[in-house]
Amino acid sequence: MRYFRYVLLKLVFFFNVNFASSQSSVIVDEIIVRVDDFIVLRSELESTYLDILSRGQRISGNTKCAVLKDLITTKLLVAKAEIDSILVDDGEVDQELNSRMALIINQIGSEEEIERYYNKTIAEFKRELFDDIREQLLARKMRQELLNDIVVSPEEVKRFYEDIPKDSLPYFSTQVKVSQIVVSPEIGRSQKDKVKKKLMEIRDRILNGESFEILATLYSQDPGSAQNGGNLGFVGRGAFQPEFEAEVFKLKPGEVSMPIETQFGYHIIQLIEKRGNFFNSRHILIQPDFSESDISKTISFLDSLKKMVYLDSISFEELARQYSEDKFTSSFGGYFTDELGGENVLVEELDPVIFFTIDTMNVGDISVPFETRTDQGKIAYKIIYFKEKIPPHLGNLESDYQRFRAFTLNKKQTEKLNFWFEEAKNEVFIKIDPEYNPCEILK
Repeated sequence: MRYFRYVLLKLVFFFNVNFASSQSSVIVDEIIVRVDDFIVLRSELESTYLDILSRGQRISGNTKCAVLKDLITTKLLVAKAEIDSILVDDGEVDQELNSRMALIINQIGSEEEIERYYNKTIAEFKRELFDDIREQLLARKMRQELLNDIVVSPEEVKRFYEDIPKDSLPYFSTQVKVSQIVVSPEIGRSQKDKVKKKLMEIRDRILNGESFEILATLYSQDPGSAQNGGNLGFVGRGAFQPEFEAEVFKLKPGEVSMPIETQFGYHIIQLIEKRGNFFNSRHILIQPDFSESDISKTISFLDSLKKMVYLDSISFEELARQYSEDKFTSSFGGYFTDELGGENVLVEELDPVIFFTIDTMNVGDISVPFETRTDQGKIAYKIIYFKEKIPPHLGNLESDYQRFRAFTLNKKQTEKLNFWFEEAKNEVFIKIDPEYNPCEILK
């Protein structure tokens, strides 16, 4: 199942986008599986299969049949989730969409580059992908319901390891242990005042008769709604930031708010319609820019943390827990973790920027502060600590316990999921194209 988790993460934005634009001339799309009201397309199978091959990943047995069974399993998870009344609300889908889109924008450079390349707006992407994301979240929740209680003991890990033939032990390439502290510059009062003044000018223009939607298209820095005139659609309480919603529910239909601040920047909001706890609104978002002084203060702060570590007054890990704004790594003392949750990360799994940075460092060094971006695409600065380097070696329990623990857990989860599949497949309607009968998925 490891490859399928990767596909869900990597290709969620590109099944419907990249595939349609670049491979439609090669693969004639059609429905090859129906699972109740859910379908698997030929393009979905082929693109996932090609991705597996492109990464040189080996799967026991017939790879294409294994991929197809995973796709069917996911649709079956979604179908059973609906039968069992496991729900995902629109706010959860929007939040996931925004998070993934921000990550893609961060990797590619800007929303303009994405829109130019695919000839679609960010808002169009979100509309097209909404149902796909909802299905993935439903499948994830259902899988968690099934597998959350599975644990493995040290004895099971040892037994799993000892059952591997010695000539089949995995060979792990170089691993490193690297920690980070990420800090965003604090925007000064003068920069915030500039933004509020700009929004007040825009608000005055709206009150004097100019179109909110046109001005949102011109000035809003929200990539998801700007091209849609700032419109956010009908949502329920909990979909947006608390400060945003508190302001919305004070407004009357048509009324435009004063500038308000959220973690994303400053907004002016216009309420379109309100129905109980649901509302339809539009907004204009402007994010303050950092001044050179703001950036200098951040770099100086990170340099001071670095000096404290070198003076042995406090550990890098403790500083990461206290000050790093990357909430995921800060909980582990700033350490990067691999997909198995271990702190010894294979060098080929590192972010290229981190890889090339530590390539110029010695073990025990702390880097100079350098610019980075958060998962939300915001500018930040970080320092990294190169704590340990583990040379290539045959897998063993002493150095690679977490990896073998994850292999053992994955084996138990796969067995449980396969057992569940055999039972659940009889409870819903499943029809597979006869072309794939040799896979014997339903036998």
